[in-house]
Amino acid sequence: MSALSGRQVRFRYLTLYGLRWLPTGLMIPVMILLMQERGLSLTQIGLVSTAQGLIVLALELPTGGLADALGRKPVLVTAWMVCLVSLAVFAVADSFWLFFLSWALQGVYRALDSGPLESWYVDATLAADPDAGYERGLGHAGTVIGVAIGAGALLSGGLIALGPVGPVSALTLPVLVAIALQAVALVAVLALLVEVRPARGAGALRASVAEAPRMVGQAVGLLRRNRVLLALVCVELFWGFGMVTFESLLPLRLAEAVGDADRAAVLLGPASSVAWLANAAGAALTPLLLRRVGAAPAAALMRILQGATVVGMGLLAGPVGVLVAYLACYAVHGASNPLHAGLLHRQVDGPYRTSVLSLNSMMAQPAGALGMVVLAAVADRTSVSVAMVVGAVVLALAAPLYLPAWRAGRTATADRSGTPPGAQPSRTEVRGSVPVKPSPR
Repeated sequence: MSALSGRQVRFRYLTLYGLRWLPTGLMIPVMILLMQERGLSLTQIGLVSTAQGLIVLALELPTGGLADALGRKPVLVTAWMVCLVSLAVFAVADSFWLFFLSWALQGVYRALDSGPLESWYVDATLAADPDAGYERGLGHAGTVIGVAIGAGALLSGGLIALGPVGPVSALTLPVLVAIALQAVALVAVLALLVEVRPARGAGALRASVAEAPRMVGQAVGLLRRNRVLLALVCVELFWGFGMVTFESLLPLRLAEAVGDADRAAVLLGPASSVAWLANAAGAALTPLLLRRVGAAPAAALMRILQGATVVGMGLLAGPVGVLVAYLACYAVHGASNPLHAGLLHRQVDGPYRTSVLSLNSMMAQPAGALGMVVLAAVADRTSVSVAMVVGAVVLALAAPLYLPAWRAGRTATADRSGTPPGAQPSRTEVRGSVPVKPSPR
């Protein structure tokens, strides 16, 4: 990894990140509609989708430990190969069980894919320059994901508008293009991701599989020893619960505002593309927030602002007000994710980085399921607007969990400079980081 400069690492990371999310953008508008076209009921679609969530929940931590023990590149290559197979199965599926298999493979892919690329970027950046700040690259990644998904969704809509091409239906065409782009992404990761792996060969694979549980145990042990890291991971519990508002309840709220479900669906299609572009714009503001506010205070502020935007989605009258609040929510979301990720990385040494990222990601799974049950019940008993306000409050309640990271950053800076916490902050404090020693390369 050290053979690459910081600029080269960032360029390769962002290129691979964009290629990773572009096929997803193509799939988002057609997945549910294609399953309906091929005969699945909404109940069956709901059951099929559970396959992904259950497998991700079961494999998230073990695969993170495997990536730390074996190396990020082999795990990421395996993940993207599984994704390619999943998309191929989805393209030809015509029964409940084939779609179930496709979504189960997506679950394996998501679990394997969660963390290795980001961990490689951070470790490779620190290998090039131990004092480098990687938060800017994480912010740029947020911009890339917004552009990639938004562009993919727009391309998908254009392909659907072309209509059937020979025996290929209009809804199937974006899936075939997604398969082609996923193949390109697989070739790119083989060529661009350069890694000094811990070990190689069949013996190394067996040893890494055996080592993975220990890596996971060490990552969990970090939570017991590091209250800053524990607080940051707990943020995901509040976020997972509250994200139900803008992922699942928004279509219902927009249908209420419009007065017609079909018209709401028509509005939501282009609105989703614009929302991801807003997400990208928010992520582009990360460097400014780091300089002016600091990572931990800015992350806390973003959680409060996101709660406010969800309140707007729930209470503003008319579809225009709901959609404006929706776009603002995604813009704030784009800014908050890189801030949170940067703070998380500052608490972890390289050998356990992917395991901790997987643990952080996994927290959102049960919280999201609980949020769906609770907020749906609130919506049934009262209204969708009330449910969204409840979810907004939960989102905002995560803000105080960034206080330990903020205090630790100020203390670390004061210890190094010999000045009281209220003195002029250094570059590290402006980034809101808690320094860790560079991991062995």
